[in-house]
Parts: sequence; structure tokens; C-alpha cells
Amino acid sequence: MHVLVTGASGLLGSALETALTGQDHTVTPLRRGNARNGPTWDPAAGTIDAAALEGVDAVIHLAGESLTGRWTASKKRRIWNSRVDGTRLLASALAGLSTKPKVLVSVSGVNYYGDQGADCLREDSPPGAGFLPDLCQAWEAAADPAREAGVRTVHPRIGMVLSPEGGALAAMLPPFKFGLGGPFGNGRQYVSWIAIEDAVRAILFALENTGLAGPINLTTPNPVTNLKFTKTLARVLNRPAVFPVPRLAARLLLGEMSDNLLFPSLRVMPARLMAAGYGFRFPQLEDALRHALVRQDG
Repeated sequence: MHVLVTGASGLLGSALETALTGQDHTVTPLRRGNARNGPTWDPAAGTIDAAALEGVDAVIHLAGESLTGRWTASKKRRIWNSRVDGTRLLASALAGLSTKPKVLVSVSGVNYYGDQGADCLREDSPPGAGFLPDLCQAWEAAADPAREAGVRTVHPRIGMVLSPEGGALAAMLPPFKFGLGGPFGNGRQYVSWIAIEDAVRAILFALENTGLAGPINLTTPNPVTNLKFTKTLARVLNRPAVFPVPRLAARLLLGEMSDNLLFPSLRVMPARLMAAGYGFRFPQLEDALRHALVRQDG
């Protein structure tokens, strides 16, 4: 296939590009600004090189402002606009093509569900309330122009992607390696995670499986509490983890971001992915962490 990818330079995008080219697919990144080669777009300005998109078979849309960093008003606007306006711009361009792609895989996040305690959350569970649940709903709805034009549209709601090369795990490693790690608050909140290898394989599975459309949860079937995650990571690193991070301290250090990303409980199950026959390579947390960290050290 000829696959267009936004966010191709990010953690997941880079891994996906490697996997796609390894399967003999042709990958075209949709880049921002004035790239010398290939199509470009500027979501903030509302411009896109639509003519250059003609003939692509599939689109994987990953682009969006990073959630990390202190959430000022301008940061939150960038988070929202980069996802919602960017997705609407791309979906509208695809809808207007004379030869449309067969599928658009437009990512979302498990924060769609908000903090729902220990409840098991599946794709038909109701959305939560707050900035991130509202964002995820608007983000998915922004793909409607492509969906209404007959493009099969899939929304992988992605959990914590485990990779030592970026994301939450990479940020956790330095304090844990120095024996300064610990749970957030009481650690009872659930963490829904997925190894980066499974995230890539599951997106490719969704790309090729014509029976999948709409939301699919990209998490393993074994979410764990933050306390168990902490203890497992410490055991894999052979370090103690006895320094809990109080909620107030996290809020003072990180602001609103901490309440939205560190403390909500998300016990998310990949019901539709498993029903479609996807088999996880790393369904258990300790195996996934050992694989990721041994690969890093090797």
C-alpha cells in the first residue's frame, strides 16, 4: 500500500514507518512547513497540499501537540487545535479527493473515558467529563468528513505506550534508576498500557482489517494499578521504589497536567481488538518492561 503518515517523526510514527517499509509498503510523511520533498500542511493556518494526497491507499494520522509540559491557556489551545482542527483539515481534504483512500486511522486516547475508578471500560463505555475526555470526543468527531465520504475510519484509543525512547516510561526511568521512584498518590488508580511493538502491530492490524471501524482500545487486556506498575518497574530495574509522589506536590510541580494525566483511573480493555482476533505479543507488564529495557541496554 501507499500510506500517508502524519506525525511520522514522533515516537510511534517513527516505529510505524519502520514497520511499514519493512513490509514493502510505501510511506509518505505529511510534513509541516516548507518541506523540500513530499506533501506539506499547516494545521494552524488551515492549509494542506491536497492535490499531493491523490492516490494514497491509506492514511495514519498521529500528529498533535505534546501533552507534556505545564498547561497554560495557550498550551491547552495548542493541544486542542492541533488535534481537532488538524484532524478536520485532513479529513476534509481526503473527502474532497477524486480517488479517496480506503482507510483513515486517526488516533485518539484512552482519556476519552475519564476517571472511572475500577470499572472495566470498553469501546461502548460512556465518555468521561473534563478537558481530555471532551478533547477526545471532539478529536474523533473531527474525522467525520472522511467518514461521511465513505472512507473507513478507525480511532485507536491509545493507552500508555511503553518505550524507553520516549513517552511516560522514558520520563520515569531516571528517578527509578536512582532508587527515587514511587507511586503517584495512593497508587490505586489503574494504568492502561501497551508495549510499543503491540501498538505498532495493532495499528497495522486495523489498517488491514476491513471489518474494523470506529473506536478500538489500544491497550493490553491486563491494566494494572499505578502501585503495581511502580513495583514491577522497580523489580525489573532491581531498585527500590519507596518514594510516593503526593497529589499536592505533583500539582504544585506540574499544574493541571498532573490531575489530568497522572491520577485518573483508567481500566481499559481492548474488547474490539481481541474480538477481531488480534494476539498480543506482550500482554503482561513485566515481560513488556523486561523486553523494552533489555533492548535498550543491548
